[in-house]
Amino acid sequence: MASFFTTELYMTAHHRALAEEQPLPETLRRMSLLTRVLCFLALGRPDLDDHWKSLQSDRAFETVRSRSCSILTSTITTATVLLATSGVFVSTGSPVPYVDYSSPAPYCLLFMSLMLAMIAMLISGSSMIRWLHTDRQWTQEQLMEGDYFVWSYLLSIVTPIFFVVLSLNCFMFAILIAGFSSQSMVFRTVTALWLVTYVVNIGAMFMEFMWKYAKGLKSR
Repeated sequence: MASFFTTELYMTAHHRALAEEQPLPETLRRMSLLTRVLCFLALGRPDLDDHWKSLQSDRAFETVRSRSCSILTSTITTATVLLATSGVFVSTGSPVPYVDYSSPAPYCLLFMSLMLAMIAMLISGSSMIRWLHTDRQWTQEQLMEGDYFVWSYLLSIVTPIFFVVLSLNCFMFAILIAGFSSQSMVFRTVTALWLVTYVVNIGAMFMEFMWKYAKGLKSR
């Protein structure tokens, strides 16, 4: 009887080890360009090789889950700030007469920023619940299905960030339109400097993104 249980435990451990050492499935090797971009945005690499390796142990998976939850927490915080700020601008008039953000174009953009921030908060919250209740085996099985399941997995992180970026840009353009429409030369000058700073930062972020993406492709 003892030898039977010993053999059974050995076989269970053996199968578990084999399951944990399974290589990257072929369905995850053949990915479209859009899927690779989503991988880079969600995981920091244009493929799933390293991420699949992190799913082979519970400790590594906990690190991945903590990182994803941290990203979603930061997204919720940013969306909350945007929601509160846009709400204040939408619900109150301009304190100075020479900057009117209650005109149709800025007001519409501010309202869009508010709505997009709300959507980002809702999606981030649902994604957070999903990550907190998922486990390593279920994640592996989901990714092995490929196609829709991989997209769903990646979009659970990318989508909230996408809506936050849209909300932030709507808010920025609303303020820029209000600034350039101002009758004050000082405000128009400040707005122009703000626009230049904004464009430079966006360009720098885009160049860094392309450099890291190209570096990730070369390291494969």
